[in-house]
Amino acid sequence: MFLLDDLLFRPFVSVISVIQTLAVEEIYDRTEIKNDLKENRLLFEIGDRSRAEYERRQEELQTQLDVAEQAHETLSGKIQVKR
Repeated sequence: MFLLDDLLFRPFVSVISVIQTLAVEEIYDRTEIKNDLKENRLLFEIGDRSRAEYERRQEELQTQLDVAEQAHETLSGKIQVKR
């Protein structure tokens, strides 16, 4: 029974774990959020964005980054997929 579980069940769980890791990395792309933060700052500095709009967007992006960091922390003990 255990041999059968090891042969049939473990590879399936491993594939699901890799898919989950890839999905979290795609959905919570920290690099993209950091680039958006930089873009927001640049638009504010060159005058294309008002202070109120800049601060609203900054807060929104910071919240997204915090959520992304938290999601990646939960995966830290799992499989690390290198691209």
